[in-house]
Amino acid sequence: MRGAGRGPLSLALMDARNNTLHLFAQYQQALEAGNFAVPCLPNVNPPLWELGHVGWFQEWWIARNTQRALGTRCDPARTRLASVEPNADRWWNAQAVPHSARWTLDLPGMAHCRAYLLDTLESTLDLLEKTGPAGSDDALYFYRLSLFFEDMRGEALVRSAQTLGLALDKTLADAFTPVPMALREPLLVPATVWQMGCAPGTGFVFDNEQAAHAVSVPEFEIDAQPVSWAQYVEFVGDGGYDREELWQPDGWRWLQGQAAGEGRRGPRYVDQIGISSGAVIQNRFGVPRRMQGNQPAMHMSWWEADAWCRWAGRRLPAEVEWELAAHTAARRGFKWGDVWEWVGSSFRPYPGFVPGPWQAYSQPRFGTHKVLRGASFATRARMKNPRHRGFALPGRDDVFCGFRSCAL
Repeated sequence: MRGAGRGPLSLALMDARNNTLHLFAQYQQALEAGNFAVPCLPNVNPPLWELGHVGWFQEWWIARNTQRALGTRCDPARTRLASVEPNADRWWNAQAVPHSARWTLDLPGMAHCRAYLLDTLESTLDLLEKTGPAGSDDALYFYRLSLFFEDMRGEALVRSAQTLGLALDKTLADAFTPVPMALREPLLVPATVWQMGCAPGTGFVFDNEQAAHAVSVPEFEIDAQPVSWAQYVEFVGDGGYDREELWQPDGWRWLQGQAAGEGRRGPRYVDQIGISSGAVIQNRFGVPRRMQGNQPAMHMSWWEADAWCRWAGRRLPAEVEWELAAHTAARRGFKWGDVWEWVGSSFRPYPGFVPGPWQAYSQPRFGTHKVLRGASFATRARMKNPRHRGFALPGRDDVFCGFRSCAL
C-alpha cells in the first residue's frame, strides 16, 4: 500500500474506516450505557475523542489542506480551510488539547461522531478521485498517511480495550491472541553492509525511515523467534525480579516504582505465574486465559526485556540487526509479526533526517524512546513492513510487545 495508486487506495481508506467503526462497536456494546466513561489513564483516550480524532486527522491533512498536492513539501503551518464540524479543532486537535484535558471536553455523542467520520471520508474519496489515475507520490502522500494513521489508531483501539479489560466478541478475541510458535535454533547472520532507511521514489515513507544510508554489520547470532513464555518463566523462577544486578539503574528504579503500587512479578496483565508448572495466566480483554509455553511472551517493558537478556547472558538486537535478519533470514526460519519487538537501540534520527509535515510524529520522541520493530497480531497487514520503526518509552508495557535476543 505504500506505493498504491488511486483505486487500491480508495478501497483501503474505506476498509480502514469500516474497521474503525467495527472496533468501536465493541466499545459501544460495553460502554454506551455509561456514556462511554473510562478512567483517565496515560495511554488511553476517551473513546469518543479517539473516534472523532481519526476523522479530524484525515480532514486536517486532506480536505482542509490547500497544499495537499505538495506532499512532503507542504507547509504544515499554512492556514487551513474550515472544518465541516465547527468545533472540530477544539475537540479533536491533539496538539491543542492536552491528554488530561480530553476528559473534560463537551464531546458530542456517538451518532454525531459517526456522522463526522462518514462526512470526512466522503470528502476524502471525492478529492482522491480528482488526483488522476496516475497520481504522483506527492499527490497521494496525505491519502497514504491518513490511511496508515487510521490503521495505527485502530490498533490503539484494540490496545485500549485490553487496558480497560473490555470483553470483545469471541471472533475478535481469538484474532487478537498470538499463536503458538514453532521453536527453532538461533540463526547466524553473516557480516555485510546493509542499506538502512528508504531512498526517494520508493512510495510512501514515514519521516523517521529516511534517509537511506549504509551500515556495516558484523556477523551475529539472533533468535529465530521472540522469547516464549516458557523461557520467560525461567527468568521469573530464578528470582529475576529480585536481583538488582540484572537491571539497569533506571530499570531498577522503574521496577521499584511498580512494586510500590500493586507489585511486579511478571509482565503486565499477568495474574499468575506457576514456577513449577510453567503455567502463565494473563488477562486478555477482561478474561483470564492460560498462555501456552510456546506463545511469545508479551506486555513487558524494555527494562524487563533487557533484564531477561542480562540474566540469559545475551542482549537485545541492534535495530540494524533486526532489520537485516527480517530481510535476509526469513527462509531460514526468522519469524516476526506476532508481537512488536523491543530492540536495544534508542529512537534516533537517521543521517539525513528531515521532519515530515506531521512534525509531532517522530521528532519529539528522539532520544527518549526505544525502538519497537515488526508488528503485532493487531496490526493491519498493509502496515507490516520490516523497515517500519515503532517507538515507545522504555517503561511502556501496554503495547502488544515482546522481544528476541542476540548472542553477546
